Amino acid sequence: MDHSAYHDGTAHDHAAHQAHEGHGGHHTGRVTWGSAAKATLHCLTGCAIGEILGMAIGTALLWGNVTTMVLAIALAFVFGYSLTLFAIRKAGLGLKTALKVALAADTVSIIVMELVDNGIIALVPGAMDAHLYETLFWTSLLGGFAVAFLLTTPVNKWMIGRGKGHAVVHAYH
Repeated sequence: MDHSAYHDGTAHDHAAHQAHEGHGGHHTGRVTWGSAAKATLHCLTGCAIGEILGMAIGTALLWGNVTTMVLAIALAFVFGYSLTLFAIRKAGLGLKTALKVALAADTVSIIVMELVDNGIIALVPGAMDAHLYETLFWTSLLGGFAVAFLLTTPVNKWMIGRGKGHAVVHAYH
């Protein structure tokens, strides 16, 4: 089977793809733990901004646990996607295309991160009722992020190795 041309008959430069293969270990089968950790840290940054902001707002306004957690999760998705979206837009992609790339790159990672982090917060006795000035509030939140990072990194490594998740972003920088 000849793969040297596109279906429209134009030449396809396989050498360009091969030269790009070493880029951060993001190609199928060659993913390093370092590149997976970097992708997870990127996701964690957006999630943490949104999560902390949501928890702080809900706690400061004396909202109930469910309302506060819904706000925190929603903001984690907003900030998680936004960090990727801004980076991709800098590369010159239109908003619609950039949004599709951000959704493809980060959705699974953010979902795993939020399930783990919020699950830990929900399971730590008293954490949901802790106030901003209490150590329990911050230790459960930050501890949840640490565990979420450890559990999300292998997921990202697996996805990047299959050309999914954060690997989608690397075509644009």
